[in-house]
Amino acid sequence: RKSARAREAGAAAAASSSGGVVVQVREKKGPLRAAIPYMPFPVAVFCLFLNTFVPGLGTFVSAFTVLCGARTDLPDRHVCCVFWLNIAAALIQILTAIVMVGWIMSIFWGMDMVILASK
Repeated sequence: RKSARAREAGAAAAASSSGGVVVQVREKKGPLRAAIPYMPFPVAVFCLFLNTFVPGLGTFVSAFTVLCGARTDLPDRHVCCVFWLNIAAALIQILTAIVMVGWIMSIFWGMDMVILASK
């Protein structure tokens, strides 16, 4: 059984192949993920490197880039709030690294930083 959204997407894709309708997909991020800052590319690669070998350290460093003016996908939140969201993400990564979840999350977080930096 298809949902209404899936049917609409299928219909739009069919119309698109015939040259009619263009469908735009936008990813909805939660507040923790939307708090990842847009950093300069070398800084993002450095944070990925740190997150790969010490889970949460790169995320912790990236929190301070928010205080230095790095923008995020949370423009309506105060800078201090976004800073603490990044600190919370780093703590989650550090505390759950024992069971490998935090280490994997940390690497993916670093990859997101590099992807955002390349935009």
